[in-house]
Amino acid sequence: MKFIPSDLPGVTVIEPTVFGDQRGFFMETFHAGKFAAAGIDPVFVQQNHSRSAAGTLRGLHFQEPRGQGKLVRVIAGAILDVAVDVRRGSPAFGRWMAIELSAENRRQLWIPAGFAHGFAALSDCEVLYSCTELYAPECERTIAWNDPDLAIDWPAIQPILSPRDAAAPRLRDAPILPEMV
Repeated sequence: MKFIPSDLPGVTVIEPTVFGDQRGFFMETFHAGKFAAAGIDPVFVQQNHSRSAAGTLRGLHFQEPRGQGKLVRVIAGAILDVAVDVRRGSPAFGRWMAIELSAENRRQLWIPAGFAHGFAALSDCEVLYSCTELYAPECERTIAWNDPDLAIDWPAIQPILSPRDAAAPRLRDAPILPEMV
């Protein structure tokens, strides 16, 4: 496994070692010791599986309180995965990073608590999220995917949005944000 730090503190791209032959392939997607050696020490308490049609945009989502760290990977199709630092007091507040995750490249993205997460489905896709905190509807928060202050470079799509995501506030207007710890 290769751990590649991003420009955002704590957000890490994970490239697995893949062993393949005529039968198919094998790879580790999580190894507690290797993750801990890379400075990532999650305890996963929930795993989610979503399917999205091409052109769907989900996000930007986070929980506060009860922030969730997420390990995200794609098992079918491809997404542009985005993390945004929404921690008040962070030197990286409002900065974002994006990476293509796909079933083909098998990359994963570690997003610590305190970051908003979203993705654009570049094709029909299936995404797995391992989370460090249970989903708490009373703690769910959103930030506008198209916030001009963030200026995220989304793919040129007419996104399919949920009503909640379509009505999300800009980061500057978010009523609740996590604090930098």
